[in-house]
Amino acid sequence: MRKEWMTLATKPVPRYTSYPTAAQFQDDIPDTLTEQWISSIGPNEPISVYVHVPFCEQLCWYCGCHTTVPNGYTRIGRFVDMLLEEIKLWKAKLPEHGGGVHLHFGGGTPNALNADDMLRVLDALREAFCIQDHAEISVELDPRTLGPDMIHALAAGGVTRASLGVQDFNRTVQEAINRVQPFLLVEGAVEALRKAEINAINFDLLYGLPHQTTESVAKSAELAASLNPDRISAFGYAHVPWFAKHQRAIDERHLPGSEARFAQYHALGETLVACGYTQIGLDHFAKEDDELSLALSKGQLHRNFQGYTTDTCRTLIALGPSGISEFPGGFAQNAKDIRAYSEAIKAGKLALNRGVPRTRDDRLHGAVIERLMCDLSVDVAKVCMAFDEPVSHFAGAFERLRELQALGLCHVEGSKVTVFDDARILLRNVAQCFDAYSTQAMPEKRHAKAV
Repeated sequence: MRKEWMTLATKPVPRYTSYPTAAQFQDDIPDTLTEQWISSIGPNEPISVYVHVPFCEQLCWYCGCHTTVPNGYTRIGRFVDMLLEEIKLWKAKLPEHGGGVHLHFGGGTPNALNADDMLRVLDALREAFCIQDHAEISVELDPRTLGPDMIHALAAGGVTRASLGVQDFNRTVQEAINRVQPFLLVEGAVEALRKAEINAINFDLLYGLPHQTTESVAKSAELAASLNPDRISAFGYAHVPWFAKHQRAIDERHLPGSEARFAQYHALGETLVACGYTQIGLDHFAKEDDELSLALSKGQLHRNFQGYTTDTCRTLIALGPSGISEFPGGFAQNAKDIRAYSEAIKAGKLALNRGVPRTRDDRLHGAVIERLMCDLSVDVAKVCMAFDEPVSHFAGAFERLRELQALGLCHVEGSKVTVFDDARILLRNVAQCFDAYSTQAMPEKRHAKAV
């Protein structure tokens, strides 16, 4: 990494999976406002659905997701009952719409549910949200606890894509993050899924973990590619022990510094590209004939809470504790605490309790940021034209960009901004120039570091 980039590398920056970001969410968002957003869904408008399962059999020490260890199935069973009730509440609340075209299970660990409950939930979702026959149904899975009964249930329930949490194949690294899963275990899970005709496979990898080296992340990427997944996400580990308290179990002495993380990021990317993958935006990779790669080539790639996507729906309905729903008018988040979430559902109310309205100005800024995050390039004037705004609206952003251009991160020509490929890892820093909220005072540890 260039020495002049070090200050930027250690700067906290949002991930820009939404705009406004979660940092702008407010407590006690009025029910009248969320009901207005829900009622504005058009009669022929397709929607997406997300289900958050907040349980894992054991905590991985690197994880920053909203999850907990249930210590038996009783708590999970109660959650399933609440989830089924929440599905009914949404069915009653939603106006006529065009049906669900994307359904995604995240967590936590969705396969913490048993096979029968997974099928019950899938059937209820299909009926309540009119999930279309051609819809993509994807589920995040922990290969360590993925058995044949669950695979059969997923196939019977119409699941089309499985995303496996791999993270790293090095045993020393796995032990340091409390997630030991040998290569042969992952290979067996992939083979079993494909045998069940769940053929679209995603992997998640991480860099910046304790004991990782440039060589070890390249080897893990090579092993991952050998199993021929369609997509691979390569995220930087965000060490935020003040937020995710179980990360305190990680020995910080073994964490790589910013320069080492930069080297690992590039080694991982170079390895995957050499294995035939196309790099997508900041941290995704896909086969050349995959829908993500095709969307990138057509300028039709999008970004949401699941990362880079081909999902074009304006509305996302999120279920489960901490789930964030998206509407053209704003974002609304369910209560994070499982008890508070359950109490709301038992009272016959949706569990939405935080969020933020999205103004026309927010949509303009979000559109510029999304194109930059997806394409590494944006013609600001072209986006402004769609909103009937002069490009001078972003005069302050272009002023901030001059400093980054001088540092070699990007090139500005007229109203077009392009991020250089070798500065891709600092893409969020460039996007932040267009963030109207970036000058507001934020807690120092609100976001993870850029690198």
